[in-house]
Amino acid sequence: MISISVLLDMCVAFVITVIKALLVYLIGKWLIGRILGLISKTQFLAKLDASASNYLLNAAKGVLYIVLGLAVINVLGVETSSVLAILASVGVAVGLALQGALSNLVGGIMLLVYRPFNVGDYISASGAEGTVKDITLFYTQIHTVDNVRISVPNGALMDTSVSNFSAEKTRRVDLTFNLAKDEDVDRVVGILKDAMAADGRVLHEPAPFAALLTETNEAQTFVLRAWVAGGDYWDTRFALQTAVNKAFKEAGLKAPAARIITEK
Repeated sequence: MISISVLLDMCVAFVITVIKALLVYLIGKWLIGRILGLISKTQFLAKLDASASNYLLNAAKGVLYIVLGLAVINVLGVETSSVLAILASVGVAVGLALQGALSNLVGGIMLLVYRPFNVGDYISASGAEGTVKDITLFYTQIHTVDNVRISVPNGALMDTSVSNFSAEKTRRVDLTFNLAKDEDVDRVVGILKDAMAADGRVLHEPAPFAALLTETNEAQTFVLRAWVAGGDYWDTRFALQTAVNKAFKEAGLKAPAARIITEK
């Protein structure tokens, strides 16, 4: 039978061990914060863009916390070799259970290698469209234009086509307008060209373009094409649409001018 003194000694030893483990955790957590702070200020990360640097920092954070967890377990008296052996023995089962997570982890690495997009790009992929805010170990955070945050698995992004609207420096605004068949073609084309010339965001090279696209027994369809800087795309598109509609009304052009078809 265990005496009270022995029991008290065991309790004191256990409490001391727990306190040591807690101290190791707190100090280790503080050190991890300091290490990550130093890593984030290195010239190597400074040369990388936000997506790559964030991903590497998250990976480093995960590795450091795994090391800290093993250290805490060791302080508690559990042999780390035993823990690693147990983890190895269940590795196959865990791998099967975490196929999705592992796929997302590998997907994140592949995103950094092939770089279909970066943080700050406006993309459309896997049913989501918006601005990329962060690329984490397993998910990519996308914010829509109405400020909804969507978390898309990295594995899904590597298995689907990605439309990156920010990848190129310039984009072309395409607008088509339907007018009555008897409207003068040269007059309409002149109005379209004047609208583009009046907007300072429209680039001179490649040259703006306007022409009759198709003609039926009821209507004529005209096309407007203007190249702009990528960041000016939406504002210029809306401005040209408004300017052309206003010019059509002032010129007294006939229906079906109300219908406007836009293309990305």
